[in-house]
Amino acid sequence: MAHIPFRFFAATLAIGALLASGGSVAQGDGDQNRSAPGNAGSFEVGGVEVDTAGKTATAARLAGWRLAQRKGWQMLSRRMGGGGGTLSDSALDSIVSGIVVENEQIGPNRYIARLGVMFDRSRAASILGVAGTISRSAPMLVIPVEWSGGAPRVFEQHTDWQEAWAAFRTGNSSIDYVRPSGTGPDSLLLNAGQINRPSRLWWRSVLAQYGASDVLIPIVHLSRLYPGGPIVGSFQARFGPDNRLLTQFSLRVSSDDALPALLNAGIKRIDQAYQSALASGMLRVDPGLNARLPGSEAVETPTDESLAGDATTAADAAGATTLNVQFDTPGASAVESTERALRGIAGVRSATTTSLALGGVSVMRIGYDGDVTALKAALEARGWIVTVGSGAIRIQRPRAPLPAPDVQPENATPG
Repeated sequence: MAHIPFRFFAATLAIGALLASGGSVAQGDGDQNRSAPGNAGSFEVGGVEVDTAGKTATAARLAGWRLAQRKGWQMLSRRMGGGGGTLSDSALDSIVSGIVVENEQIGPNRYIARLGVMFDRSRAASILGVAGTISRSAPMLVIPVEWSGGAPRVFEQHTDWQEAWAAFRTGNSSIDYVRPSGTGPDSLLLNAGQINRPSRLWWRSVLAQYGASDVLIPIVHLSRLYPGGPIVGSFQARFGPDNRLLTQFSLRVSSDDALPALLNAGIKRIDQAYQSALASGMLRVDPGLNARLPGSEAVETPTDESLAGDATTAADAAGATTLNVQFDTPGASAVESTERALRGIAGVRSATTTSLALGGVSVMRIGYDGDVTALKAALEARGWIVTVGSGAIRIQRPRAPLPAPDVQPENATPG
């Protein structure tokens, strides 16, 4: 399905042959990770059927687009309940922001297609006499999980499900989707294992990196009866750190070529389910994700010079000493393993990661019944290298010594 910006209308007359061959697709299908289109500022009307004729293929196609504008405006006016009336082609040109080609057949003198029309939200709303903005949800992080061949995938490899969500236009949706591009640490942080991790502390750290308030988990299980044959897609709409099921359904297509249509239909039904849940109050931000992190106030990271001094610690209301602990986090597993290691030390009441930096140095806030000297001794007994600073300590695992080089004297006899 190609999205063609409306500013290409004039260029259509000059490059009709290219358009007829499908060369007008704005985004390449070969990109492994596609960015989500910015279309929240448009009203979209889909499923507009046109059948037009012209002296040439280009003229027939342009006539079809003109007809789609008129039909789309009438459909939008009825949907919004406004008094838009009938507009001239020049007026429609000024408010149409794009034409979406859902399906088309181009002949020498005829054009048959199913199109979508995108209208500029502010201009169309002023003509229709309706509000130009819609009430949207809190930012929701999307983790699209595809099960195919018995294995789940999110961003570890390119998937059709991820691509379909990246291309999904959200202009008419009340859900504020946050769709990662799949680059950088996305494949490490957002995977099928993450959706089954209920820890609110870990979820808060992940969501903060994407500017989201909660998480949505759309899942599809693809079953192929035989290569190239019918495909059955079992869809689930899940949400929240507890991976709660909202709805589930199944769709089927007759061939592998129809897989994009299957996924697009599944996304539309899932989006409708999320919008209905938002309207009913079921889809709301989990209270545990809004809770204040212990010690979440700004913490000054001690420098190498300050680590040389003695530690000065504060005692909380319960009498436990509160310390900031710096530790290396080469990967996500290092966070949980270090937290477990510190919680296993006698006297440690709590251990919570307050600043996450994968591939660098993270900060953990701990509560300890005792002084820093006893904690240092307990950590060193477990094999840590401990450096004490002002209000914080730095812990590191010792590095394995490098093997001694096998150097023989210049005149040595081999063997």
